[in-house]
Amino acid sequence: MRRYHHGVEFDELDHLRRHSTAWRLLRADNAPLVLGFLGRVFVEENIRAITEAELVERLDDELQVLNERLGESRFPRRAKAYLDDWSSPEVGWLRRYYPAGSDVVHFDATPAVEKALAWVKGLRQRTFVGTESRLNTIFELLRQMVYGAETDPAVRLVELHRRREEIDDEIAAVAAGRIPLLDPSAQRDRYQQFAAMATELLADFREVEANFRTLDRELRARIAAWDGAKGELLDEVLGSRNSIADSDQGRSFQAFYDFLLSHERQTEFAELLGRVLELSAIGEQDTRMRRVHYAWLDAGERTQATVRLLSEQLRRFLDDRVWLENRRVMEILRNIEVGALKLREVKDPDLVCEIDAMVPQLALPMERPLYTPPDRAPLRSEGIADADEELDPSQLFEQVYVDAQRLCETVRAVLRDRALVGLADVVERAPLERGLAELVTYLSLSDPAFDVVFDDSARERIAWVDGDTARSVSLPRVTFARRGVPR
Repeated sequence: MRRYHHGVEFDELDHLRRHSTAWRLLRADNAPLVLGFLGRVFVEENIRAITEAELVERLDDELQVLNERLGESRFPRRAKAYLDDWSSPEVGWLRRYYPAGSDVVHFDATPAVEKALAWVKGLRQRTFVGTESRLNTIFELLRQMVYGAETDPAVRLVELHRRREEIDDEIAAVAAGRIPLLDPSAQRDRYQQFAAMATELLADFREVEANFRTLDRELRARIAAWDGAKGELLDEVLGSRNSIADSDQGRSFQAFYDFLLSHERQTEFAELLGRVLELSAIGEQDTRMRRVHYAWLDAGERTQATVRLLSEQLRRFLDDRVWLENRRVMEILRNIEVGALKLREVKDPDLVCEIDAMVPQLALPMERPLYTPPDRAPLRSEGIADADEELDPSQLFEQVYVDAQRLCETVRAVLRDRALVGLADVVERAPLERGLAELVTYLSLSDPAFDVVFDDSARERIAWVDGDTARSVSLPRVTFARRGVPR
């Protein structure tokens, strides 16, 4: 008898059918309304946070149009009632929250909405299905994995020589006037794949942010139920926090965020995208692709801000627990003092002491080590001669003042024509005049027009001239990101 191994697949699908939020959305009676409205607001318009009043107003307009066309009984409830239902923990299609420093309710779509919407869009009949570009991408990924893990230099050199020969042949063909061009179908094929991958990347940011929030909830639950030592708790919490950056997802996200903070690659991407959108062969264009790199930057910054916010909240949560423990210790000490005052006037009190252990731990005074004086290094003053050069002692009393406002104006001037700029570019445009003190001031700038972003995974060298001496320092990469970049 032939046996088929369908048990695991059936159990997994059955579990998803009963517990998956995206599957529940597809089975809902109002799925067309939910997917159409939330998809347009949060996916097509790439809105990551919207106030309750604005979302209620937009949904109310949507319901009015649908009821006029389908009948008043099609959607009888009010817009706020639908939003309350979609954001309930049992449903989970919207995330209802209060942003930091605000008392106004905001909404954001959950990853389940984007997963369900992507599945529904896959059901559409496509007039053109490109395959060549995806096959080329598969071959390129295989080459990167194979030769990226190859440790034999001879094998790597063979591959590099092969690629150089291909480039040399292409250069010779172009020099001879034989310029190979992509036909219109190949251009549409590659544009279709580019738009799909760019859209999927935006959807992944919501899932990454949701994963970070899930990890934070697990850490809070572990802290609340912890009954061990505080040192072990801190080791457990800090180890879990570091696992975010050390995980595959964390490293992949950090590599992508490095691209977002690279001004050179951002400029190259914008230039290539602008030239692609001018091609007439690609036909109908996705309007979201014109500013997709700004949408990536916004989504990546929101994800980074979420991680920072969760870390701050977790730290305050730990501080509150420590404060409560210290308060309990003070209450115990105060009760001991009160009890001692009551027994002060009692003669021969019947005192009973309870201990947790079977035998008390005694430490006799003579068992303690005696005081050991520290070793003193002898100082020898013979052989000291006067210095040959003459020094001006008044330089020791000179004060160096660095104008932080002037540095902010310098950064704002550089950011007028770009969204990001590195500290090295700023120093190259406006050399340091006060040396290390001015460099440290750059690192601590605070301005409403831009943010200072530190990247510990990469380092850069900043050089300046101090008098006649050339100096340099190596520090983590610092980037100034302009706020209010158009999306």
